[in-house]
Amino acid sequence: MSPSPALDVWLPFRRANPTARARLVCLPFAGGGAAAFRGWADGLPLTVEVCAAQPPGRETRFREPPYTRLPPLVAALADVLPPLFHMPVVLYGHSMGAVVAFELARELRRRGGPAPSRLIVSGRAAPHRPPRRPSLHKLPDAEFRGELKRLGGTPAAVLDNDELMTLVLPVLRADFTAHETYEYADEPPLDCPILAVTGADDTLAPPGELDEWRRHTRAAFEARVLQGDHFFLQTHRTMLLQLLARFLEPAA
Repeated sequence: MSPSPALDVWLPFRRANPTARARLVCLPFAGGGAAAFRGWADGLPLTVEVCAAQPPGRETRFREPPYTRLPPLVAALADVLPPLFHMPVVLYGHSMGAVVAFELARELRRRGGPAPSRLIVSGRAAPHRPPRRPSLHKLPDAEFRGELKRLGGTPAAVLDNDELMTLVLPVLRADFTAHETYEYADEPPLDCPILAVTGADDTLAPPGELDEWRRHTRAAFEARVLQGDHFFLQTHRTMLLQLLARFLEPAA
């Protein structure tokens, strides 16, 4: 059973795992939802409980307005997730989710709350680095759709379907707005180990810049490059889960 109804809303696919010794809280990329992490539990040790976060505006929460700024999203997560921390919690985020995970760890520290035992940032340049591409969230719909197709991650069957895009485009635009208006503020490094991961062909989080995440932890740091482009978590999921299993082992 979940500790609260609010937690059920944010983690709709979570299943209590009596053998769990750690929890992996997964935060999705722009436009993504909790379904992006379905099946992950099958590729991780039985001692890990996967908790996929569902932001408003998509899937089970499609009737709710999506966030257009990162701080309120981070604050809402910091409000609802602490009951999970009676065992070690590892935060994982991909792309936009990586900076959400990073800021969530810092927000929990500001509140004097529970701290993640580890942080995994995937497919995202370090937050203090300047953006690598111009903002997309203000583009007209046709140009925005074209950029989404170029980036990948959104199925062509969705991008080429006008009816589906009527439903999906507002969420994607809201997420890109939240991500692209994010402003990094300098704070002391975190105390938890960080694993930074990217794809060998990821132009948004180039392998050569991955080591920049090192400055954000006082603890151990590891950088790993996997095969694939920005959406390697989809195309090379098995390889990613094997890496995560090794990183999660001390927590679990």
